Amino acid sequence: MISIFRNFAKSKLAMGLLILTALGLLITGGTQTDILGSLQSPKVVQAGNRSLSPAEFRTEMDRRLEQLQAEQGRAITYEELLARAPLGAILKGRAEELGFFAWAWKAGIRPGNELVLRQIRSFPAFFDPVTNQFSETLYQGKLTEAKMTPALLEQEIRNDYSRAHYGSALVTGLRMPRVYGALYANVNQQTRDGRWFVLTQAMAGTAPTPTDAQLTSFMSQNAADLRIPELRSGTLVVFANPADQNIEISEEKIRARYEFRKDTLSLPERRTFTTLTAPTRAAAERIANALRGGQTPAAVGQANDLQPANYTETPRSAIGDPAVAAAVFGLGVDEVSAPIQARVGFVVAKVTGIAPGREVTLEDARQQIVEELRGQEARGAIARRVEAFEAARRAGKSVDEAVREVGAQSVPIPAVSREGRNREGQQLNVPAQVLEAMWRLTEGRANEPVALGEGQYFVVRVDDITPAAMPPLDDVREMVTRAWIARENVRLLSARSDALTARLRAGENIAAVAASVGATLTTETGVKQEQASVTRLGQGVMTGLFNGRAGQVFSQPQSENSVVIGRIDRISAPTPALVAEEAQQWRARLGAASGDPLFAAAVAAAAERMKATYDEDLARQALGVEATPAAPGAPAGR
Repeated sequence: MISIFRNFAKSKLAMGLLILTALGLLITGGTQTDILGSLQSPKVVQAGNRSLSPAEFRTEMDRRLEQLQAEQGRAITYEELLARAPLGAILKGRAEELGFFAWAWKAGIRPGNELVLRQIRSFPAFFDPVTNQFSETLYQGKLTEAKMTPALLEQEIRNDYSRAHYGSALVTGLRMPRVYGALYANVNQQTRDGRWFVLTQAMAGTAPTPTDAQLTSFMSQNAADLRIPELRSGTLVVFANPADQNIEISEEKIRARYEFRKDTLSLPERRTFTTLTAPTRAAAERIANALRGGQTPAAVGQANDLQPANYTETPRSAIGDPAVAAAVFGLGVDEVSAPIQARVGFVVAKVTGIAPGREVTLEDARQQIVEELRGQEARGAIARRVEAFEAARRAGKSVDEAVREVGAQSVPIPAVSREGRNREGQQLNVPAQVLEAMWRLTEGRANEPVALGEGQYFVVRVDDITPAAMPPLDDVREMVTRAWIARENVRLLSARSDALTARLRAGENIAAVAASVGATLTTETGVKQEQASVTRLGQGVMTGLFNGRAGQVFSQPQSENSVVIGRIDRISAPTPALVAEEAQQWRARLGAASGDPLFAAAVAAAAERMKATYDEDLARQALGVEATPAAPGAPAGR
């Protein structure tokens, strides 16, 4: 066989194939990575060995959108979200984050499995309310609700640890130069002298009643704010029924479920213990001998530069490493294990307490089991109604006929905007999924049943569509009149303030300028930047006095309908001895605050080193929003 290959290699055919291959490489540039790259699925973000696919990016953004909707209590579209937080900025931030995490892992910042598992098993949401122990079922269920996977959660925890450990190491011991604290303390303790007067709306003049022509012009100028958005009304069909909450559950089913779940419902044996993880077996042997000799885990840990891990009444299922769990539950009280080969290093454990397990009785778990079975039966009833509704619709029945036939409920939806507000601008309690479905339908049409989560479904029909339009003047006359007068009053006050300020800057005496408008001149000396001064003099006066140099004229809003106009007469520096202590306080405060930009710069540098990039057009495709002419693939941090 080898001789055959050798003979072929010497043949003209082999030489011809070699020449063709060389020509192919010349034509394509010989870029094998380009060929392989074209076979890989495109990424929204790519940074070293970290990446974000379109589906993963959409899931992240869905969670962000849901959180914002929950905070504001109304439906929010992706267009509105991206108007608040530009997509480019979001992608740049994610590219820098992934670039930093990729760099940190490469640099050796790698949180161990035990640390991650301990963090997961400390989340209260993953604990069974009856047994008060970690529940794998709840764990999986909560992750599914959050559109996450165990691997993704573990990765996020590792990322959090990497960020926290690197950040604390970066800023620990950071000290700013003394002059920084001295500068802030000097500004804070200095005093200022000044004179000023308050120009009121009455002194500047007030706007007259507007004409219809002026109001019409004002409405045109503010059409975006005054236009009534498109409104849609409809009928919402829900398949839950109040009777489902009172479904009778037979004793036979209750007992069968109890027998099925008895092992998971029972309270297991728990142990209180401490572990110390050593890098080598020899070090672990020394630790075990020291513990057996009567030394405390804290003292042994300090002597070996290790941090003891304390576990209080911990069931076997909550111990992440099976080898450690087996060893701990094989010990008696005050016994010390031999070195355990764990996933990370060698572990020595000392047990200090044992709490015996207890079997949960049927009566203990009855209420939980009944609610569980009743929810299951209710979801089954909803599913049957949905199937029956779809069959009725396929048979040609109207939405109303199908609702009556299957026992569903219909709820009228009043005229509502795409953001979930009524004609008066009040937020209505209409789910975001329902609003999205309504704006995909034409008038008179209904959608197919859509899942709302937790076994719930809905159907919505659009009954009426009112196009967006400007309201008639008579409908908004009072509101528009108030707004026009307010704008004109601001203009008059601003114009008069500018004229008086110009006279002061030209050198005219401030007392004469104040008297020309009938204002009272106020003179103050030794004013300090403190809350008492703000309360007594007003924010406008304090802003003007402490935002300029000596001799400078200032003009600042004092209230909604008044402006303070004045001059800074003198600035007095504090005695150095009096500000020394405050300077040290400012120095410490500034040192801690300076860590944030320092960490941000480190993240950006790490992302650049890992050649982090993002594709904005692909991100927009993933979100289903309109593309922009911005160039994709811009490097993060550039």
